[in-house]
Amino acid sequence: MNFLLNWIVTSLAVAIAAAIVPGIMPYGPVDTWIAFACTGLVLGFVNALIKPFVTVISLPVTLITLGIFQLVVNSFMLSLAGWLSVNIFGAGIAIAGFGSAFAGSIIVSIMCALLGSVAKD
Repeated sequence: MNFLLNWIVTSLAVAIAAAIVPGIMPYGPVDTWIAFACTGLVLGFVNALIKPFVTVISLPVTLITLGIFQLVVNSFMLSLAGWLSVNIFGAGIAIAGFGSAFAGSIIVSIMCALLGSVAKD
């Protein structure tokens, strides 16, 4: 049940980011909610499997920048999840550039925190 709840929360956060950030849009020949669901699923796997390694590798830079570099890592994880979801499922999100990924990752992080706290109560 926890996996399903995290998947729904992440998918909603990606949908909110796509609605707010102009450079993020659903991609694929499917309904938009399926594109967001595919991206939410892949983002969950990317955050669970790849992000810990990238975080450890970038730890010196993160310490020097007092944690701000973690926003860059989150941006790359969102871009990677969008790219993988499009190439694996044929549906996902298209991100125009790094600025859109950066703004989108901030919104996704905030929305996941807010929606996750509401959903667990």
